[in-house]
Amino acid sequence: MTKRTTRIGIATAAIGTLTLGLLAGCSSGDGSDTEGMNTLEKAQEEGKITLAIASEQPYSWVEDGEPTGATIAMHEQIFKNLGIDDIEIEEVDWNSLIPGLNAGRWDAVSAGMSILPERCAEAAFSDPEIMYTTTLVVAKDNPKKLSDLDSVAAAGDVTLAVQSGAIEEGYATDLGIGNTIQVDSAQAGIEVVQSGRADAFALTAVSLNWMTEDMDDVETTDAFVQEIDGVEQIGAGATVFRQDDSDLLEAYNEELAKITGDEGTYLDLVEPFGFTAENLPPADLTTEQLCSGELG
Repeated sequence: MTKRTTRIGIATAAIGTLTLGLLAGCSSGDGSDTEGMNTLEKAQEEGKITLAIASEQPYSWVEDGEPTGATIAMHEQIFKNLGIDDIEIEEVDWNSLIPGLNAGRWDAVSAGMSILPERCAEAAFSDPEIMYTTTLVVAKDNPKKLSDLDSVAAAGDVTLAVQSGAIEEGYATDLGIGNTIQVDSAQAGIEVVQSGRADAFALTAVSLNWMTEDMDDVETTDAFVQEIDGVEQIGAGATVFRQDDSDLLEAYNEELAKITGDEGTYLDLVEPFGFTAENLPPADLTTEQLCSGELG
């Protein structure tokens, strides 16, 4: 069985730099046996890899002291097949995921992060793992009668909450939605709608449907694929690595293909967390296409 360890609480943007600096000085071992090894070789030698998460349900979060979620389930199987049985988890704020990765604070990002050209310029993404649609969290009975971000843009008197750095923040900017509130987590976005500070919160449908399932004061709209300038925005998430870790990325993709190449295997891992066959990426969708921005 894969061992899972949680090492740190959530780091906020205000203290993220300090927290990362402390982590850098807390590495285990003297490195004498792994000197000169690349990240994959070191992880296999030590039997341990460190993943950063942003605690967004149902992708990856910590519950009762144990990491869980769809991406965690995939990573447990993939890394075990690579001979890496111990997965350590760092909880950090969203905007620290890639900077901390490139600073060497963790080995990969397990957050279902959307593959976007600007992110591809900073880090290396695995093959697509999860397809996305978007939804809005709104007050019960949807008093503003919102359906998608176009309806938000057209309303004029709507305040929209967006997660800082998330793909929906970019959608809002592209659509000219100026009345926005930035939040640092999915939970915070839901809470600003509950408090009445925002009329809607936009994020991936699977996250918001999962998180609001038992809430009686908010609801979600039907899921939608956002269009920008008449082009449907293809949303696909993946695991993130440093650009220099090509050996780790290649080995990871080989194991990932065994999961995404078989619908039954894929669903066995992610269906318990609310994902369906609709979230399985098509075989002809590539990271290179998404990084180039040619799909919208």
